[in-house]
Amino acid sequence: MLSVTPIPAFSDNYIWLLRQDASQNVCVVDPGDAAPVLEVLEREELHLETVLITHHHPDHTGGLDELISRYSPRVIGPDNPAIGGITETVGEGDEVRVMGRLLDVMATPGHTLDHISFFAPGIPSLLFCGDTLFCAGCGRLFEGTPEQLFTALERFAALPEDTMVFAAHEYTQANLTFACEADPDNRDVFHALEDCRKARETERPTLPSTIGRELLINPYFRVRTQSVRNAAGAQGANGDDLATFTTLREWKNRF
Repeated sequence: MLSVTPIPAFSDNYIWLLRQDASQNVCVVDPGDAAPVLEVLEREELHLETVLITHHHPDHTGGLDELISRYSPRVIGPDNPAIGGITETVGEGDEVRVMGRLLDVMATPGHTLDHISFFAPGIPSLLFCGDTLFCAGCGRLFEGTPEQLFTALERFAALPEDTMVFAAHEYTQANLTFACEADPDNRDVFHALEDCRKARETERPTLPSTIGRELLINPYFRVRTQSVRNAAGAQGANGDDLATFTTLREWKNRF
């Protein structure tokens, strides 16, 4: 059985650690900082076999050099020369086998142009989405277009509802606070925020989420609902799905 556990890094990053049964060989996703990864590996006497990279930002790649020098892992990531150390470049439609699970590679540009996500079909399915999708939110547009990010989220929304969503940041409370304004008629959002506050008071992660949960509470998945359309319309959106999404993302930037 594949287990996935978070390694906290920086102030709000999660580096996900994948382990198959009791194997000492493991995989990590987006190691922006080597130190917390090394602490876990050494404490539990694990060997880093594989690294998955979703995009080039330093808080997702900054630990690569040190981890490579210690373990020489297989490093799988997007075809971007700016990311040093990748041994296997992948893109849309590729498949990779990691920790006994077959992962489909999805091109999910928007946050960055090189952003990819890894989807493992199964029961349950697993999604490692970097900074494209967060619990109740989505990534900022640093390089891509609103249409690219909207398309990526539409693809995620079509995945099985039990898909577990392993996003890279603990942004849930801030995202749900915004969602209360962006989707004010949605009681699920207010209940989720209450649960989130309780979890964070004891420093418990609010991730992973699921696609089914995101369909209920994430305003970027809910651009066709009247509550979200009305709120976005008050910010200048014209009612079109993409315009509603774009307005929400710009509104969140200044929220």
